[in-house]
Amino acid sequence: MKSFSPTLILMLILSSAFVTCAQAVDPRFYDIGAPVLVDVYIDPVSGDDSRAGDTPDTALRTINAAWDRIPMGEMLTTGYHLHLAEGVFTADMQPNYWESRFGTYEHPIILSGTGANTRLATINLYNSRYVYFMDVLIDEGVDAFHCELCDHVLLRGVTLRGAAPETYQAQEVVKVNQSTHFYLEGSDISGAWNVVVDFVAVQHGHVIGNRIHEAGDWCIYFKGGSAYLTVEANEIYDCSTGGFSAGQGTGYQYMVPPFIQYETYYIRFVNNHVSDTDGAGVGVQGGYNILIAHNTFTRVGARSHMIDVIFGSRSCDGAADNPERSRCETNAALGGWGNMAIADGENYVRIPNRHVFIINNIFNNPNGYRSEYQHINVFAPYSGEFQDGSGVPVPVLADDDLRIAGNLIWNGDANHPIGIGYEGAGCAADHPTCSETLIRRDNAINTIAPEQSAELLPAPLPLFVVDNENVPAPENLDTILLFDFSGAPLEGVQGIGALG
Repeated sequence: MKSFSPTLILMLILSSAFVTCAQAVDPRFYDIGAPVLVDVYIDPVSGDDSRAGDTPDTALRTINAAWDRIPMGEMLTTGYHLHLAEGVFTADMQPNYWESRFGTYEHPIILSGTGANTRLATINLYNSRYVYFMDVLIDEGVDAFHCELCDHVLLRGVTLRGAAPETYQAQEVVKVNQSTHFYLEGSDISGAWNVVVDFVAVQHGHVIGNRIHEAGDWCIYFKGGSAYLTVEANEIYDCSTGGFSAGQGTGYQYMVPPFIQYETYYIRFVNNHVSDTDGAGVGVQGGYNILIAHNTFTRVGARSHMIDVIFGSRSCDGAADNPERSRCETNAALGGWGNMAIADGENYVRIPNRHVFIINNIFNNPNGYRSEYQHINVFAPYSGEFQDGSGVPVPVLADDDLRIAGNLIWNGDANHPIGIGYEGAGCAADHPTCSETLIRRDNAINTIAPEQSAELLPAPLPLFVVDNENVPAPENLDTILLFDFSGAPLEGVQGIGALG
């Protein structure tokens, strides 16, 4: 293994200062700090892997050569900044499996390019810590980025493209599973037949300031016990099933204790713009303490409704002799929700919602465009046989402490149904927080046009409620917004919808 001169640390301190200043442009972004790093230069056109790689003139040719110089399987005592020059890094020039590199906050691994002119092949990152990718393009026509068992991984200023949904070439563009502290910032991610951004069993992190678009299913969802995540100031558009969902459906064996009951915990979806989704603009499917606040939704729900508040789903996947099914038994013994039924597509366990707050949003379907059937879809209580042995309290409720207030809904005419209160739907007439009477009282539904939204005073944002002893409460239960869509600090009384 080649070593680097200690004198190069000073050079990298200067380059890291630039990185630190760049991140300060948006105060919501992950703070990289001022790490101690060694510079490594890589040029796919004129580089040579026999060189030192310590200056642009002595650049290496492949990422493989630089990655192999980073110690594997041990905590780093110095960081590495891999400067990627313009050009195309083909799959044979970078690791097939980016594995077991253990950076720290003081000594991370940074790979930075020049933007769209630095093109990488698909990345599979496994069991690695403090790895940051900046200003690169991945456009291979397939799944672009996968991260498993990762800790403190950052994607900033990257462009990740899969393929048009109808080609069925890319299932997910960004897939993160069984990981912690994942940050996706200021990037453009698009093109999947399934979902563009998919988090499964991910705790801590955020998705801020991105464009997320073009999917055959949801644009973005979190599921599988994902927790403590913020989705803020994104443009989310051109997706079929919906925009963003907190929860969905998960194989029981893929969940990580203690997050083995709800699909999602403590999620903040705030200050986003969602547009042009055939299905709901936003959904909650098995969520606990979910805030949907100060977003603007435009042209959403054409095929049915604008808002989904429904059950999550849970099954122990695989055939009866699949050894991975033993993890379902392990999770059940730890108090998780699920059973051992062989999944057949209908016998899944229904996962409830609790403490869902939909506050101060604008839902704007312009005149001539409306949701097909209703404004909101809320499932009725369920006590069916498929809950047997699951540990989920029955009846299963999709609307437990569901609060909908301060929203402007402009969608069809005054007779367009809300979609609740009838047999087969949730939020019954005597519901304490979301009856039709309360929703009509606390929201402007086809009474005020979106351009007059300044006439509405926002509703107070509720605090998250701590009544689940199975998972730690976040350090800060406050749900207040501190910045507008652009990242400028908020001052004074704010309006509704995405701010600024």
